[in-house]
Amino acid sequence: MEYARLGSSGLKVSRIALGCMSYGSPDRGTHPWSLPEDEAMPFFEQAFDLGITFLDTANMYSLGSSEEIVGRAIRKFTRREDVVLATKVYFPVDGPRSGGLSRRAIMRELDASLRRLGTDHVDLYIVHRWDYETPIEETMEALHDVVRAGKARYLGASSMHTWQFVKAQYTADLGGWTRFISMQNHYNLLNREEEREMLPYCREEGVGVTPWSPLARGKLTRDWDDTSTRTGGDPIQDALYKATERSDRAVAGVVAEIAAERGVPRARVALAWLLQQPGITSPIVGATKPHHLTDAVAALDVELTDEELTRLGERYVPHAVAGYE
Repeated sequence: MEYARLGSSGLKVSRIALGCMSYGSPDRGTHPWSLPEDEAMPFFEQAFDLGITFLDTANMYSLGSSEEIVGRAIRKFTRREDVVLATKVYFPVDGPRSGGLSRRAIMRELDASLRRLGTDHVDLYIVHRWDYETPIEETMEALHDVVRAGKARYLGASSMHTWQFVKAQYTADLGGWTRFISMQNHYNLLNREEEREMLPYCREEGVGVTPWSPLARGKLTRDWDDTSTRTGGDPIQDALYKATERSDRAVAGVVAEIAAERGVPRARVALAWLLQQPGITSPIVGATKPHHLTDAVAALDVELTDEELTRLGERYVPHAVAGYE
C-alpha cells in the first residue's frame, strides 16, 4: 500500500479508500443491493490486511446502518487511531424535514453519526452536496465550530460546481473559518468533465481529490451488457451513463483491449489511469467480492505507458454534467 497527504494538509491516507456504501441493511434506505453485516465484515478485515486505512461512509447510506457496521468493524479488526474515518452530511436520513447544511442539521447529524460509528470524532467530515437553501456563511461557520469542538479533524466536500466550491473556500477565508481539504467528485474514464475546472482548481489550491465511482459502477470492469446484483437496483447508474452509452462503450472497449494485452483484470487498468492523473489522492473503491480489493491495490503497481494513456483518452467525447445539480 502507498500513503499520501490529502492535499496540502498533514492528514495521511491510503491511496485506495474503501467506500462503504455497499455495506448496510438492505431493507433500510435505497440500496437493496447492500451487504448485511455478516457478509460485510470480511471485506473490512481484508481491507485492513491490505493496508487500506481510509474508510468513507455517509449518514444516508442505508439510513445510518452503514455507519453502524463501519464502527463495529473498526472495533473488531483494528484500532480507531489507525483509521482515517470519513462520513458525510446533506441528504435526509429520518424524514423530509431532515437533511441540508443548516447549523441545526450539521450539529444534529454529526452527533447522530458519531453515535452510530461509536467514536467521539471523525477525521474527515464531508458535505455531500451543495445546499441551495442555506446561506454558505451559516454552513461554513457551523462546520468550523464542529472542528473547534473536536468532533471533526478536517473538512471535505463532494460533488458541486466549481464556482460553488470556490465560494465556500472564499467564505471560509473571510470568516476566519476552516477550509475544505478534499473534494470527492465524479471522475473516471467515462466522465472526465471535472478536468475542465474542478481538478485544476484543486491542484492550484492544494485540495486532495478522492473520486467516487472510479470504475463507473462496474462498467469499466466487464463487458458492457453484463449485469450484476447491483445493476437492477441502482437507478443512479442509468442517470450517470445512459445518455452517453455509445461513446462510453468505445472507451470501455479500449480498457478491455489494454487489460488483455497486459494480462490483467480491467479494473486494474481503469484504476491505474485514475491514479496517474495529476492531483488524484485516493479513489473511493467499493467492494462486494474479494478480488475487488486485491485488484484495486494491485493497480498501484500498474504503470501505464504514454501510448496506453493516449489510447484510453482519445475515444472520450464531452459529456453533460452528471452527479450533481
